[in-house]
Amino acid sequence: MSQFEASIALLDAVRAQATTELAPLAGAIDQEGLYPFEYLRRLGALGGFGASVPAEHGGAGLGLATQIDVTTQVGSECGATAFLVWCQSTCAWYLQHAPNPVVRERYLKPVAQGTLLAGTGMSNAVKHLAGIEKIQLHAARMAGGYVVSGNLPWVSNVGANHLIIVTAAVENEGYVMFAVHGDAAGLDLHPCPEFSGMEGTKTLNLRFKEVRIDSDEVLAHPQQFAAYMARIKAGFVLGQAGMGFGVIQGSLKTIRESNARNADVNAFLDDQGSELAAELAQLKARAALLAHQAQAGHAPVIEALKLRARTSELTLRAANSALLHAGAKGYLMRHPAQRRLREAVFVAIVTPALKHLRKEIHDLEQRQVQAA
Repeated sequence: MSQFEASIALLDAVRAQATTELAPLAGAIDQEGLYPFEYLRRLGALGGFGASVPAEHGGAGLGLATQIDVTTQVGSECGATAFLVWCQSTCAWYLQHAPNPVVRERYLKPVAQGTLLAGTGMSNAVKHLAGIEKIQLHAARMAGGYVVSGNLPWVSNVGANHLIIVTAAVENEGYVMFAVHGDAAGLDLHPCPEFSGMEGTKTLNLRFKEVRIDSDEVLAHPQQFAAYMARIKAGFVLGQAGMGFGVIQGSLKTIRESNARNADVNAFLDDQGSELAAELAQLKARAALLAHQAQAGHAPVIEALKLRARTSELTLRAANSALLHAGAKGYLMRHPAQRRLREAVFVAIVTPALKHLRKEIHDLEQRQVQAA
């Protein structure tokens, strides 16, 4: 079987599984905070987290572009679960490229196959590196590793039996990125205030109090961190595009269904389905190209940021249009258009948020002008 055929087979299987197993859970995930643990495990067994991971490490070796497509198929049925797929597959992306082979060999295969669920707590670090907020975790050197203290307010896809990947500042050295288990001594997990959506994402407050991190749990030490972040950042950003693409596809479905009865009056709305679909196709093609470059290690970060920003903008427009096409029905709590609108807002505010993306793009463009 060719790589193309393998990719199509995986996506067909993911789509069928999402339709039969995930779609019936979407309402409970959104309104009751159901965490789809069993679905995630079965998706992992299917290969839904390891598309970009080489076969020798438990993945499918199909590339980041296919992983984005997997997330898209899941997001077509449930945006919150697509976010969990991004969390899990991005942890696999981190481990795949980690310069420390010990942590890679220990965790990459179980994370890629979903037998070990994992959350990425990099939001604070990414915002800190963009000059938006202060770093919240601090590490002190000790024999054989580090001791970490501090709080992270919102980290998703985490629990006592999960792996968590985060970054801490090391005084006068830089930053260390490491893996820690949710039940580690000194690490407390606390509930967050109730969100308007995405309640089924197992998002918790992490409080570190002198948590010991051994060196073999480190993905990148301070002297490795800058090069490592440069290697993983484009993939981190591009992977989120699948969340937006999925919400857009779900919104387009609502638009089509609404037009079956009300096409005559819906024709007066902005952002018609055909226009949104054409823009989505363009974004998908651009994302696939950049994903191939990111897999090879040479995707321009600024182009990844621009793609991600355009995805947020189109997701907001599509979800808003879907609700308007549905009319009063779309305002019912049980209607998928209402859920899609809240999922779309999440796509635009999760790190890197739309305002973050625009700031970072501006900063990079200014540096380019100054360099010229």
